[in-house]
Order: sequence, then C-alpha cells, then structure tokens
Amino acid sequence: MKKIFKDKTESVREAKVAPEMPERPKENKLTDTNYSRNKFYKKGISLMADEKMEDAVRAFEDALRIDPGHVDSLLKLGYTRFHMTDLAGAMDAYNKVHEIDVTNADAWNLKGLIYYRQKNYEKALECVEKAIESNPTDGMSWYNKACYLSLLNHIPESIEALKRSIEIDVKNAKKAVRDKDFENIKADNGYRRIVEVVVLESIRQGYHKVGQIVWTTMLGKAEVEDGAKKLIEKGLIVKIEKNLGLQKIEEYEITPELAEKIGVEKKGFFGTTKKSQPVLVQHLKEISEAVQAAKAAIEKGDVKEIVSRLDIFIDPAKNGAQMIELFFEEHREIRLYKIRLTDRGFEYLQSNKQKMLELLDHIEMTVTKKLRSVTAQNA
Repeated sequence: MKKIFKDKTESVREAKVAPEMPERPKENKLTDTNYSRNKFYKKGISLMADEKMEDAVRAFEDALRIDPGHVDSLLKLGYTRFHMTDLAGAMDAYNKVHEIDVTNADAWNLKGLIYYRQKNYEKALECVEKAIESNPTDGMSWYNKACYLSLLNHIPESIEALKRSIEIDVKNAKKAVRDKDFENIKADNGYRRIVEVVVLESIRQGYHKVGQIVWTTMLGKAEVEDGAKKLIEKGLIVKIEKNLGLQKIEEYEITPELAEKIGVEKKGFFGTTKKSQPVLVQHLKEISEAVQAAKAAIEKGDVKEIVSRLDIFIDPAKNGAQMIELFFEEHREIRLYKIRLTDRGFEYLQSNKQKMLELLDHIEMTVTKKLRSVTAQNA
C-alpha cells in the first residue's frame, strides 16, 4: 500500500493528486446542521494522515450515511480506497461524484490516476482532458496530461502540456526533471530547456557547484552538466575555477548582464539569502512601472495588451523571478489571470476587471512600503 504522504524520492504525482479541501470555520452541533457529517469527515481525514486506511474508509462511509451526496467525503473515500489498492471501490466513489456533478474536475483527475495505475494510458488521458475542460487552470491536471502523453510517446503534445503546467505553477518544472514518466521526452529540446531553467534558477539561488545543484534539484550529474553547458553556450552563465588548497573547484556564476536583470541571491553564513539594496530598489521600481502599465491596459479594455503586460510579471527574463521572490502568491494569481484571459477573452475581463485592479493596487501599495523601508535603512 502506498503512503498518502510520500518521501521526496517517491512518486510526485500520487503525492499531489488528492483534492485539497478548504479549511472550514469552527462549528458545533447547535450552529451547524451538518455537524455529525463533518465530524465523521474530519475524523476520516485525521485517520488518513495516520495511515489508518480501513478506519478512514469507515469514517467516510459514516459521513455518507448521513449525507449521501457529500462530494468531499466521496472524493476522500475514493482516494483512500485507491491507496488500499481497491481500484474498483475507488472508481465507484468517483462515479457517484459524477452522478452529482459530471463536471467535477477532481474526480476526473483521480479517475485518470486509476487508469494510470492500470497502465491504461489512453483512458487516463481521456479522463484528465475532461478534468482540464472543467478546470483549465489546474496545473496538476496539465502535469498529469503531460505524463500520460509522454508514456504514449506523443512527444510534442507532452512538451506543450508540461509547459502549460509550469506556466500555471513554476514548481512543476523541478518535479518534472525527476519524474520517470518523462523518460520518453528527455531527448527533446523542449524538455532540455526545462532542465536549463531549473539549473539556472538553482545557480541564481546561490548553488554554484554541480554537487549542490544535483542535491537541490535531484537531477542527475550528467543532466546538470549538460544543462550548464547549454547555458554557457547561450551566454547566460560562466564556469570559473577556484583554488581550495591544492584542489581546484569548478563553480558556475550567472553573467553580470543577466544578474542585473533577474537578481542573484547569495547564501549567508546560516544558509539564508541576501540581496544588495540597490538591486532590490531597482527591482521594486521595475515592478511599480509594470503595475502602472498593466492597470492602464485594463482600464482601456484591450485584452491582447493586458496579456502582454501581465507577461512582464511572469517571464523570468523580465520581472518573473523578482515577482516569485517578492510577491509569490500575487505571481500565481497573475499567471492564472493571464491564462483565463487568453482562454476566455473580453468576457472574463468584464467579470474580473475589479479584482485584477485590486490585486495590482495591493502590489503597488506593498512596493511603496518596501521602497520606504529600504530608503529608511540606507538613510
């Protein structure tokens, strides 16, 4: 039986496919008509965490006896049965979810995982495509689609799905480089570029030796060296030799020109990162200018221009790296806005214009506070 909470070396996908359930407010039997159902549901979640799967199944079944249409309990019941290798029981739970809501993306994604376990990759692909149809901004569904396409040897399509997954959640790049399901696409230039991105980001974060990059990314040594070689050929990094006693140590550094654009972190004595104040000020000013341009485009209502302006916050060659470092959650929201605008156009803009402006106002206000703080420190 596979564990719900995996070690780092275990399957990336299975550790993440479980639908995340939102936290609920505190409740009691006097204020919540679903108190008993929720009590069993929460008990099941706790038992899952303790890996007491049979007891967890009974708890979810108790919740469903009270409320047979409780979708969260059905999803968790299916996922628990899946990890007990009761694939038929898991599928039955997900089918019941689709009897209630045929568009439920989590159930489609989890059905795909059952077919994946059975090595029926065509059916797994059909399921995950329905999940994406219901929720096109779910990065894990795109990631799973990329895996199934790779296993089916559909290389270009797999690369495109993986790129979309990374666009939604940049952390999927690091997962992909150590996922065995992508063995079929590792020779493709698109995949190699993903490896290069991971290597470059590791160097930017202050890991300059091959061994350090291997350790932090779980890439193979040959992959790291090949990625670094390509980055050197592109003029993005340089290799330098340092003398350590009688030994020569090879390290990689980002070129000064690129460092000016994306910023470079240095590891302090306790492993913390430090960034020089002038670079930080420059990055904050660039983000502020990008915010002003994006707000103006939104007010004009030009979807194509808005998408272009939002890309400045996402593209690592522009302000993407700075946004991840300084505004991680906001970076994620902007990526989602860009994807949804691209998919749905002006209709989506009309419905979400105010939310987008509020997000940009929040970023602008935070930038102003950070600039004042830096100025005060330097005074």
